[in-house]
Amino acid sequence: MLSTLSRPGNVGGVTAKWTTADMPDQTGRRFVVTGANSGLGAAAARALGDAGAEVILACRNTEKGEAVAREIGSNATVRELDLADLASVRRFADTTEPFDVLINNAGVMALPKKRTADGFEMQFGTNHLGHFALTGLLIDRISSRVVTLSSIAHTMGAISLDDPNYEHRRYSRWPAYGQSKLANLLFAYKLQRRLAEARSSVISVAAHPGISATNLTTHTESIQDFVLTFGAKFVAQNAYFGALPELYAATAPDVEGGSYIGPSGFREMRGYPTVVSSNRASRDLKVATELWNLSEKLTGVSYTSLRRDPPIA
Repeated sequence: MLSTLSRPGNVGGVTAKWTTADMPDQTGRRFVVTGANSGLGAAAARALGDAGAEVILACRNTEKGEAVAREIGSNATVRELDLADLASVRRFADTTEPFDVLINNAGVMALPKKRTADGFEMQFGTNHLGHFALTGLLIDRISSRVVTLSSIAHTMGAISLDDPNYEHRRYSRWPAYGQSKLANLLFAYKLQRRLAEARSSVISVAAHPGISATNLTTHTESIQDFVLTFGAKFVAQNAYFGALPELYAATAPDVEGGSYIGPSGFREMRGYPTVVSSNRASRDLKVATELWNLSEKLTGVSYTSLRRDPPIA
C-alpha cells in the first residue's frame, strides 16, 4: 500500500514521500523509545521492530506497553520509565545496556497545573527535564543518535529562566506547553554542539510530527479538547504518518547532526518528512546555555563526558 507510493527527487536532503518502506534494515541495532505504549511512540516502535531492530519500549504504563510489544514480537521488550519522576529515570538508566539510538518521544500536552514527583511543572518537568536527565545518564551508552521530539507549538513558547516551573507567575497551560517544546529544541541543538565539541560520533537530531491524531490531543483536559478533536478529523494525520519524521531522524543514513525534521505539507501540519526550520528563539545560544545549566542544577545530572577536549597542539 504505502510502499507503492512514488518517491520523486529530493527535498531538503530528504527523499520525497519517504515512508517506512524506505527505512534501511535495522537488524542488529537497538533502540530505546520513550512513551512507546501508545500514539507516535507505539507507531515508531512497531516500524522499527518490523525493520528488524531490537526495541526497548520505555513506558510509564507498562501494561499498555506489553500489548504493543506483543504486536512487535520477540525483538521488543518493555521497561518502566516515568519521566515525571527522576528516581524512575535513574532506575531505568542504571539497568540499561549500551544501545544505538535514543528517541525522546514521550510527552504531555496542555495539562492543568500539576507537579511532577520532584516538584517541577508537569509539562516542563516531563517533556524537557525528564528527557534531559535520561539522555545525560545514558549518553555514554548511546552509539549513534539522540532524537528529541518538539512541536510546531514551540513558536508559542518562551523560556522563563527565573521561573520555568510556574512557582511565582500565573500558569497558562498552552504557553507552558510551548515553553516545554521550545526547551526540547534548545536542548537538541545544544546537545549537538556539545557532542561535536567532544568529538563524539553520536549526533543529536530534532523532529516534530505536525498535527497528529493521537491520544495526546484528546487528553489535554481543556476547552481546546473540542477544537483538537474536531480539527483532527480534517487536518491531522494518523500516528503512522506522524511518526515518520522521528523515524527518518532516527534511521536515515544522510541525516546531519543538528537537523530538524518535520512534515513537508502546509505549515508543517502534515505530509512526508523533510528538513524544516525552527524559530529564532530556538537558536538562541545564550538561552540554550543558561537552560542547560539550569537543567543540570534542577535534575542533578551533568554531562561530564561531553566536556570539551583540550585543543590539539
